[in-house]
Formats: sequence, structure tokens, C-alpha cells
Amino acid sequence: MSIEDYGGGQEPRPNVLVVTTNDVPGHRVQEVLGEVFGLTVRSRHLGSQIGAGLKSMIGGELKGLTKTLVQTRNQAMERLVEQARARGANAVLMFRFDVSEAADVGTEVCAYGTAVVLARE
Repeated sequence: MSIEDYGGGQEPRPNVLVVTTNDVPGHRVQEVLGEVFGLTVRSRHLGSQIGAGLKSMIGGELKGLTKTLVQTRNQAMERLVEQARARGANAVLMFRFDVSEAADVGTEVCAYGTAVVLARE
């Protein structure tokens, strides 16, 4: 697996900037549009569950599950950006992920933050 399989985030110069901070240097918040989120739930297929079970007995990284979680987080973030764009935002502040088990059938990943309109100072 290559490094692209293990990462995420935005392209350079996105049309909706997503940051984990309260503010963006050189910009001021012109308007707060409210909370936005992107949600997805993924189930693990039988092959990966068996592989993970075997791997957990001998130790080491569960690469198949790692790749699935990266894809899931990226999908949740894409949905967050789509919602922010639809509301007229050009940025999302205080971006976070929340990950939990969904009724023992999969993993729920929620990307959330505050949609805002930023203006250059």
C-alpha cells in the first residue's frame, strides 16, 4: 500500500477550507452559518473480519481495516464539505471526527465543524 492509501485531507487551494482551528490567520469570520456534518457507516466484509481476527492473534497492523477507515473518513469529510458548500460557506472551522461502533454491524464516522464565510482582512 502506498502513502496515499493511508492519508486524507484536502487538495491545495480548496474552495471550502477545512481547519481544526478557531480562526484562519489573515481572515475574519464574516458570517457563521452553523454546524455541518458528514456521516457514513461502513460494515466490514467477512474476509477482512477473518483476516483481522487472525492478525490480532499474532500482532501487527490491520492494513485492510486501516485502508477502510481512511476511505470512510475521507467520504465523511467529502460529505461535510458538500453540506458546507450547499449552505454558502467557504470554510469550516473547528473540524473534528467522531468514530463509534454502529450496533455491532459497522463503524460510524462523523466529520463535523462550524460552517462560516471568511473574508480576507
